[in-house]
Amino acid sequence: MKSFTVAVVGATGAVGNEMIEILEQRKFPVRDLKLLASERSFGLSLGFKGHEVAVDVLKEDSFKGVDIGLFSPGGAVSQKFAPIAARSGCVVIDNTSAFRMEPDVPLVVPEVNAHAVKDYKKRGIIANPNCSTIQMVVALKPLHDAARIKRIVVSTYQAVSGTGKKAIAELEGQVTAIYGNREIVHKVYPHQIAFNCLPHIDAFLENGYTKEEMKMVNETKKIMEDDSILVTATTVRVPVFYGHSESVNVEFERDLSPDEARSILSKAPGVVVADDPGKAIYPLAIYAAGRDETFVGRIRRDESIAHGLNMWIVSDNIRKGAALNAVQIAEVLAEKYL
Repeated sequence: MKSFTVAVVGATGAVGNEMIEILEQRKFPVRDLKLLASERSFGLSLGFKGHEVAVDVLKEDSFKGVDIGLFSPGGAVSQKFAPIAARSGCVVIDNTSAFRMEPDVPLVVPEVNAHAVKDYKKRGIIANPNCSTIQMVVALKPLHDAARIKRIVVSTYQAVSGTGKKAIAELEGQVTAIYGNREIVHKVYPHQIAFNCLPHIDAFLENGYTKEEMKMVNETKKIMEDDSILVTATTVRVPVFYGHSESVNVEFERDLSPDEARSILSKAPGVVVADDPGKAIYPLAIYAAGRDETFVGRIRRDESIAHGLNMWIVSDNIRKGAALNAVQIAEVLAEKYL
């Protein structure tokens, strides 16, 4: 079997750590692993297949001989280094939003549009979608194929791990401060996140939506390859460590019963149906954490429109919402194109 030299950029971050773990778990054919990060991480090492791998400082010459680069740094870092890596012959799979909506960069969720990976040759870059978009389209694409979606209304309940390690620490610190009757400090978020919900993810735009909300609107259309789908989103940060939850309302062109939707989703790749409310069975973030699948439940008719369904979709935002999806893209690359 062919093997590859793989670089993980942003290796010491939450997503970078998970990428390394998933490469090992899924037995990706890694010949050599390069871990790259900023100068702050110089001298650190991380475990991979029973060995310690030193973290190198990211530089312009870091990609010589690298076949695949899994990028999860800040967006500005990707904007600078992804094209450099691509010019060196490295295929970049970028987890930031830097290239997602560029027309010559494929935006890929393997369960939905794996065929788009072939377009990596245009720029040498493949974009990994937003975490909340990924889990939604994994669940909705099989239903779209069956009954064609006209409109999506989504409200998200997103874990703090989506912001990174500092946000995880901030939630932990605030919870302990509250129980210890100490001052509550917030630096990552504009308000206290512990025991609170913040309808504010990323910056606000002139239209009143946040960047996170418009990512869901625009990325869904690109991944589903259908600009006619109407999408509106409200994204909320909640005091959960791992696992994004979504309330999704969908209007179809034809009637799709809840039973038919459950049947379709039970056969869909990457989806687990957990839907028996009478027995208190429905997707929960605490059960999705650490899992690769996207969980769907609370499937029921929207009685306010002719062809509508409501559903509840949950997935681990660091795994399927970021690191796992990137590695799955790399698997498609390795198997079919490299």
